[in-house]
Amino acid sequence: MTGPIEKRLADLGIVLPSPAAPAANYVPFVVSGLHLYISGQLPFGASGALIKGRCGEDLSVEDGQKAARLCAINLLAQAKAATGDLGRIARLVKLTGFVNSTPDFTDQPKVVNGASDLMVEALGDKGKHARSAVGVAALPLGVAVEIEAIFELA
Repeated sequence: MTGPIEKRLADLGIVLPSPAAPAANYVPFVVSGLHLYISGQLPFGASGALIKGRCGEDLSVEDGQKAARLCAINLLAQAKAATGDLGRIARLVKLTGFVNSTPDFTDQPKVVNGASDLMVEALGDKGKHARSAVGVAALPLGVAVEIEAIFELA
């Protein structure tokens, strides 16, 4: 039996991947009290391929939004691994999005909307959140976007 969040994901055609293992000396998530902190997730697709590039150079806003959406899917995969049940999510508290972008690119908020929109689609009102969208000169493995999250658990 699946809960409402899993049903919404299925309705969107989304199958959560196996969560990514840490690539360095950190853990993928930490539960502290009623908060779940998820380390930055990269835009890995179902095939394992990464969306790489720099917004404003070789990637458009739309390309960045696709990368951010994949990061959000990977955040939910980590949340499921951490909780065993996405139904334990009381709300998404905050997303912090890092966008690999040129110095003159100023549409980081539009790029990170790819993740924000997916969270609201999947979680409904529980997916409305505070957020930061930051432009950076480089990200691990040359990816377009990295996003971390804080959830409140029920």
